[in-house]
Amino acid sequence: MNLELYLNLLSQPCRAVYIFAKKNGIPFKMHNMDILEGQLMSEQFSQVNCLRKIPVLKDGNFVLTESSAILIYLSSKYQVADHWYPADPQARARVHEYLGWHADNIRSTFGVLLWAKVLAPLIGIQIPEEKVERNREQMVLALQRLEEKFLGDRAFLTGQQVTLADLMSLEELMQPVALGCNLFEGRPRLSAWRDRVEAFLGAELCQEAHGLILSILEEAAKKRLPVPPPEFHASMLSRIARIP
Repeated sequence: MNLELYLNLLSQPCRAVYIFAKKNGIPFKMHNMDILEGQLMSEQFSQVNCLRKIPVLKDGNFVLTESSAILIYLSSKYQVADHWYPADPQARARVHEYLGWHADNIRSTFGVLLWAKVLAPLIGIQIPEEKVERNREQMVLALQRLEEKFLGDRAFLTGQQVTLADLMSLEELMQPVALGCNLFEGRPRLSAWRDRVEAFLGAELCQEAHGLILSILEEAAKKRLPVPPPEFHASMLSRIARIP
């Protein structure tokens, strides 16, 4: 087995890659990178990705970072069902359109609650409540645009079948849900979309992928999470400082 994936299922992009590979029967060796133990800062991992971020794909001597690039690579190499990453130029362009918008409007926004409620307190940092409230407002605005621009009256974000866009979006939206913010409440169209995506993926796979993040608040409350090592603090502080 040449394909290796460096992942941690607390991470939204990592979960998207994991679910995609599992759903499509792609064999891989998983390196479970313990973020809180500081494994991303190790010298060994820096030889894999000098940026010290996950997910990372290693296929023989070929190393690839960034979740969207990894998903496109897997779609192409393993000839998965066309609906994931359509061959039709216009349908494929719609997937890219969403992924571009996702990077600017979803990716940096929907992970803030994990930092506010779990990660920052592990190193003694409290994120100001006004920042948390501003983040909630940003999520509401992003969800409105997600429904209006991409979902509309379609079954899925770019059409009538599941694509990489739906998988990437679902995993980001699950992050605040796991932290006690039910984004789907009062949004019947979006809630029905989630149900369709999860039904397609299968309950067992969703439970497997989401188990870690869905239990994170309980683990934090019971003080079962490790305190990140000092060498990881600078990286964490840099991320916290970028929360608007």
